Amino acid sequence: QVQLVESGGGLVQAGQSLRLSCAASGRTTNMGWFRQAPEKEFEFVAGISWNTTTLYTDSVKGRFALSRDNAGNTVYLQMNNLKCEDTAVYICAASRDWGLLSRTMPEYDYWGQGTQVTVSC
Repeated sequence: QVQLVESGGGLVQAGQSLRLSCAASGRTTNMGWFRQAPEKEFEFVAGISWNTTTLYTDSVKGRFALSRDNAGNTVYLQMNNLKCEDTAVYICAASRDWGLLSRTMPEYDYWGQGTQVTVSC
């Protein structure tokens, strides 16, 4: 069983930046971030494939950037120009199979505990 450990959340003001990290304890293929805000649906944020193809939800395009280290076990979500609506618990996810990068939860097999991002407005 692969474990995912997130870090980097916190409280910032609107317009500032944060970088989230997610470290996997074993081999994964595609990795992604989802978020859950109060009274909102669980939402895909960004994903990165095993060959570093990336996918973003429209609301973060141009502001967030997802990358992974050379070993492929750690991903980094750089979040710039944060907005009030980015406030949420951010949860890392990873797949074990060699499939297409996906925005949907069933395609991910491992999940982290989540890290809180709060944007003060």
